Amino acid sequence: MTNNDIFKKLRVALMLRDDEIVEILKLVDFKVSKSELGAFFRKEDHPNYVECGDQILRNFLNGLVIHYRGTKENPKNPKETLPKPKSNSNSDLKKINSKPPKRARVGSNSDNFKYKSKKKS
Repeated sequence: MTNNDIFKKLRVALMLRDDEIVEILKLVDFKVSKSELGAFFRKEDHPNYVECGDQILRNFLNGLVIHYRGTKENPKNPKETLPKPKSNSNSDLKKINSKPPKRARVGSNSDNFKYKSKKKS
């Protein structure tokens, strides 16, 4: 797994946008533009793909610590800063737990079906 893969997975898991990642990197005094970030998230065969170096990933992880936990002088409560998962409503749970509808058996009463024949051209 490459640094780019790790970076992409963290971005998706934490639901971060590019501007939020730029702000997180600013917390550790590391400046990067949105276009540079976009190059890290491209496919490897894309012409503008750039490999994410260890320094960028390290600074991003350090910035995440400060973003979610705060500093020693000014700590944060992680429960307040972490994104909250979407909760399923009762109707969604009923859909998940319910059985699919029964299907009619095919072939038992095939005499009842009439098929339209296609016009020959």
